[in-house]
Amino acid sequence: MMSMTKKGTDSVRVAVVGGGAAGMMAAIFAARAGADVTLFERNDRMGKKLRITGKGRCNLTNNCELNEFLANVPTNPRFLYAALASFSTADTMAFFEEAGVPLKTERGKRVFPMSDKAGDIVAALEKQCIRAGVHILHRRVDELLIRDGTVYGVRCGTVEETVDAVIVCTGGRSYPTTGSDGDGYRFATAAGHTVIPTQPSLVPLVAHGSLCAAMQGLSLKNIGFCIKDEASGKTVYEDFGEMMFTHFGLTGPVVLSASAHLHEMHPEKYAAYIDLKPALDEKTLDARIRSDFAKYQNRDFLNALDDLLPQKMIAPMVRLCEIDPRKKVHSVTREERERLVRCLKALKIPIRGFRSIDEAIVTRGGVNIKEINPKTMESKRISGLYFAGEVLDVDAYTGGFNLQIAFSTAVAAGTAAANVAQSGTKTGKNG
Repeated sequence: MMSMTKKGTDSVRVAVVGGGAAGMMAAIFAARAGADVTLFERNDRMGKKLRITGKGRCNLTNNCELNEFLANVPTNPRFLYAALASFSTADTMAFFEEAGVPLKTERGKRVFPMSDKAGDIVAALEKQCIRAGVHILHRRVDELLIRDGTVYGVRCGTVEETVDAVIVCTGGRSYPTTGSDGDGYRFATAAGHTVIPTQPSLVPLVAHGSLCAAMQGLSLKNIGFCIKDEASGKTVYEDFGEMMFTHFGLTGPVVLSASAHLHEMHPEKYAAYIDLKPALDEKTLDARIRSDFAKYQNRDFLNALDDLLPQKMIAPMVRLCEIDPRKKVHSVTREERERLVRCLKALKIPIRGFRSIDEAIVTRGGVNIKEINPKTMESKRISGLYFAGEVLDVDAYTGGFNLQIAFSTAVAAGTAAANVAQSGTKTGKNG
């Protein structure tokens, strides 16, 4: 039989399901608040997904104020207000600094460990779990035990463990090889919760045609980027920054953030438009091109664009603007120059769909937040049942926002679960 190390006969017993960012933080704060905590992690080590975030550097939060933070949360930002107000980005930074992880703030207010090692963040969380007295079991929870509207335990295989509260921190469906394969949604559904259908968010985009493949591996910096709904002509996302062409389409920071805005995805609904020269208006850009053409007046058009474009982009762009590649630049007409300017200012990439959820950084959708108390993260349907992190229907842009959501909701859930007896759940209250 599994057993927990008792802090005392009156200690609230809390089971935390999932040993990722939210799970470890929830366990720490529940234990610090006096609960007897067992953390169940199905993998052989903690924080498997956390170790690969930010390309292994771990962008753990964003050093911004609350209103700016919420502006970067496209899905249900108001739900997060109380949790973020109680455990802010500054609180997260202080937590890790005090845990022995020096931090630094980079462009876009993104916060990383000074070492650039995600493993340092995982190690700090593990150490704080141990210091707080959290009992860690590397076992998969198969079922939540619920009776009369109250959760009373968890089942791992044939073994049942009785507890006073359960915090579900199982993540979403992104990166399923790390263990995030949807267990939390199954638990929520079995408990009577509504689960908003999931889809990938912060995910690369698949493009129509062969243009992107022709420029595969080419990274662009300081470009303007927008996505339009082709039927309405409405711009649904606009940004400035970095991106990359791949064999299937587009990826990179602005692309991943854009994906969070795309709903009801189907072929031909959306197109991306890339402004390769955002610092120049069309008139100024045309003057720049005429200057280059004067400089290379005896060259073929194909060989006169080296100052204007990366080498890998020249041949595809020449084909796109439909100018004879062997035409001498002194013979290029004004109309042809205008076509080149339009291509440079609004390079159109028709979008066919998302890449697989396996490649998504986060999952959109999840447990319906209308059924969750925003201050405590407790279920409004089942007493003593809490949810934190990506399993909830909240998601944000890149920049450390999603991990902060995990930390803030986890602290709210852990603290509330440790006080579950005072709220009446331990005695069977149906909330």
